[in-house]
Amino acid sequence: MTEHDLDVLDEIQRRVLWLATRIVDAANHDRATGDGVKVGGHQASSASLVTAMTALWFAHLDAEDRVAVKPHASPVFHAIQYLLGNLDRSYLPRLRARGGLQSYPSRTKDPDAVDFSTGSVGLGAAAPLFAAATRRYVDAHFGARPHSRFVALIGDAELDEGNIWEAVADPATTGLGNVMWLVDFNRQSLDRVVPGIRINQWRGQFEAAGWHVVEVKYGRRLAEAYARPGGEALRDWIDAMPNEQYQSLFGLTGPALRKQFLDGAPAGIDELIAHVDDEELGPLVTDLGGHDLQAMLDAYAQCDAVTDRPSVVFAYTVKGWGLPIAGNPRNHSALLSSEQVDTLRAAQGLTTETEWDRLDPASPAGIQAGARREALSRAPRERALGVTVPESTGVRANKPISTQEAFGRVLVDLARDREVGRYLVTTAPDVATSTNLAGFINKTGVFAPTEQRSWTEDRMLRWTESPAGQHIELGISEMNLFLLLGQLGLSWDLSGQPLLPVGTVYDPFVLRGLDAFLYGTYSGSRFVVAGTPSGITLAPEGGAHQSTITASVGLELPGVTFVEPAYAATLDWLLCDALGQIAGGSSPAATAAPAEDGAYYFRLSTRPLDQAPFEAARARLGDAVLRRQVVAGAYRLVDAHQAYPHLVDAPVVQLAASGAVLPEVLAAAAELADEGIAAHVVDVTSLDRLYRAWQRTLRQGVRTATVPSVPGALRSAFADRVPVVTVHDAASHAMAWLGSAVGAPAVPLGVDEFGQSGSVAELYELHDLLPGSIVNAALAAIALR
Repeated sequence: MTEHDLDVLDEIQRRVLWLATRIVDAANHDRATGDGVKVGGHQASSASLVTAMTALWFAHLDAEDRVAVKPHASPVFHAIQYLLGNLDRSYLPRLRARGGLQSYPSRTKDPDAVDFSTGSVGLGAAAPLFAAATRRYVDAHFGARPHSRFVALIGDAELDEGNIWEAVADPATTGLGNVMWLVDFNRQSLDRVVPGIRINQWRGQFEAAGWHVVEVKYGRRLAEAYARPGGEALRDWIDAMPNEQYQSLFGLTGPALRKQFLDGAPAGIDELIAHVDDEELGPLVTDLGGHDLQAMLDAYAQCDAVTDRPSVVFAYTVKGWGLPIAGNPRNHSALLSSEQVDTLRAAQGLTTETEWDRLDPASPAGIQAGARREALSRAPRERALGVTVPESTGVRANKPISTQEAFGRVLVDLARDREVGRYLVTTAPDVATSTNLAGFINKTGVFAPTEQRSWTEDRMLRWTESPAGQHIELGISEMNLFLLLGQLGLSWDLSGQPLLPVGTVYDPFVLRGLDAFLYGTYSGSRFVVAGTPSGITLAPEGGAHQSTITASVGLELPGVTFVEPAYAATLDWLLCDALGQIAGGSSPAATAAPAEDGAYYFRLSTRPLDQAPFEAARARLGDAVLRRQVVAGAYRLVDAHQAYPHLVDAPVVQLAASGAVLPEVLAAAAELADEGIAAHVVDVTSLDRLYRAWQRTLRQGVRTATVPSVPGALRSAFADRVPVVTVHDAASHAMAWLGSAVGAPAVPLGVDEFGQSGSVAELYELHDLLPGSIVNAALAAIALR
């Protein structure tokens, strides 16, 4: 790169610094919110990455490259997109405003194109790593896509997050030579200057995981000073200087800076800098490589040259570079004063009339920006897969079967479908066989970048590893499971190939990966995850393995449809419907509700259930009606007035349940019939869909000041204003709202304490889930009315 090019890039980075700073300033000083709550922003954290990001977007990246930007540098990202012509000027003063620029980069909510959402610390860093793993899979199965580099810009404090190291160490992420992490090594966290320099520890951890490590520590001024006689001693002193002392230099000038710099220095250092006048000393000793455009471009080129493993660049920077708050220990959320902003504006040669202007298109900087806009432009991606997932695989069972077993059978049947099977990809954190993926793995194999020799023969599990495999096995990390699922579910955009991703995990450990689960759904990813086995029904395993609140998580997590089937056919219909939605089609059975756009969470069990009650409902309702109701969220498994005609005038109660507890509920209904009470049994297949349907009608009523209607999904399964008992192998409150929905008293039964080891019957007795308790609850519900 020529010196002229560097001058142009320097002009661009100065404008980026100004715009990023002013974006935050305008949000806090130009806009009245009226609520007294601080708007906030991160001028200092943005400034530290201005050089690195200018070098990337205006000189290094290609159109197919994908970048995750650290959360607090979002103003820099938006400033760059504005200068490239990809963001309308009207958004610049609207940081953190409704409909404006988000606090942190968001794929789904920002007006400009964001590759990776960031905000939950550590997850945005790891996402490009799993996106690269997804690309490796896509290239192996569907042909090589245009070359992409997957880049993450992260703060050094993010390296304290445990999920970072889980991602780095996982075998599924090894050998990804198209990955580069750039660590903004400004040595400050939210609260303080980080004591000591941890670079040696981090370098060792990355190298132990097989990464290529680059340090960009010094800029050209210091590099030249080190090359002079005695320069080695100067370098040794700066390297040895306590981190806190070095940071303190940024707030000083003149003799005070010289005195602070020499405090504790070995003999002779004062003589080495005696020829440097006071005005030049500060720029010299604080000349860090992370703010040297050529040094950063050289580092990027070094990473490109290493193609057999991921790279990490430690760019030494100053938090608040170019601003009067540079290096201040408390500058993380500090805001420049209006006077300081005025001074910075004037230094840019701008006025209040021109401060938001783009670069002059006729100037060298403007010409460079225009050229980069063309170089980085992308064609739109197609999200729809273009295949039709069948409504059912026709799974049947002549004996009791669990939903976990049925899940495995359905996946195998779908894998046989020539149109659908090639797009299925499964993953699990070392629990593939124990969550019933063995049949799918036996048919499709395990994915590996190269053919792997198998040294053992297992007739039950043929663990063949090759580039043709369709199962990606992970280490024991639920965070990695959801990070990988999230990127597989975005492969249509990031790799130009839609997939049908399915993951499995022990249901209680969904909570271990919850942050990454939320991250994936916030990013708009579409996938299926099965939590199995679940609840206290996993009786002998004890409280550590018995999930109680996961149903509530599935119900409350935005962008997720929670599903808990009890019978094999309902699972078949629901899983095919979910995959059909992901593929881009809309299931005819789901037309009563708006098309869903998100992930699907199936909560499954290992308890075998007799399928006869479902088959009886099937005979009564017919497949078309029953499937529509199952997919909508609930159906009447037992209609008491049809099952017990002599009870047509008897008191009526409704028993609503999900999943493994249906046998106890059915037994309770029979007992109630013996006592002269008609008990309808409702199998709730998706609490989520029922709740959303109810909420839609309520909100419509609230917004239009009209009486809410009863949604069809509830109307077809439940009798209006009839007492209800809810029964769930989960926290009782997850279903308790059904009483309000049907306008009647409700008695919720569930698991509101930690479980313990025992038999199913023993634990059901402990938590009031046996038929006798359900009968008593039904009598109480009737009495409450």
